[in-house]
Amino acid sequence: MGRSQSKLTAEELEDLQQCTRFDKKELRQWYKGFIKDCPSGQLDKSEFHNIYKQFFPFGDSSTFADYVFNVFDTNKNGMIEFKEFIVALSVTSRGNLEHKLRWAFQLYDIDNNQMITYDEMLSIVDAIYKMVGTMIKLPPDEDTPEKRVQKIFSLMNKQKDEHLTFDEFKDGSMKDPAIVQAFKLYDGLV
Repeated sequence: MGRSQSKLTAEELEDLQQCTRFDKKELRQWYKGFIKDCPSGQLDKSEFHNIYKQFFPFGDSSTFADYVFNVFDTNKNGMIEFKEFIVALSVTSRGNLEHKLRWAFQLYDIDNNQMITYDEMLSIVDAIYKMVGTMIKLPPDEDTPEKRVQKIFSLMNKQKDEHLTFDEFKDGSMKDPAIVQAFKLYDGLV
């Protein structure tokens, strides 16, 4: 689905329905919009950056956009094809909490070794803080990326080692009402 075509084939629609929580009509609408915005059938990193700049005009979203792009680009070819886009959108907007947590874990697990280190989490949280800029007033115990990551790590890292496993990440996230609420924020909007 990296090539440009005006319509999805019946086989492509069937495949996408199996991989997402969208029906055929929704998939056709999303595809039409995707091809309108990306006539080549692919979204490159610079175009992805521009999308984030529109949503976060008062901060620097470039680093965070890079991290998110890398999670969307599942085949690691440097482009986001429609299937990669719509599968990620399905998980983040309509997936259950566990699916969303798995997606978020992938985001934080920068080196894809199935563990999140303190430094990986700090890189992501720092990118988020730069992206939102001064738009959000944070409590004193979370007003720097380092403080936020230290707080998260102390909550989640039950083994008290150098990394978080998915189970630690999931269990810790489920115990934090703010995290659970953030994952539910976009439910049903797409």
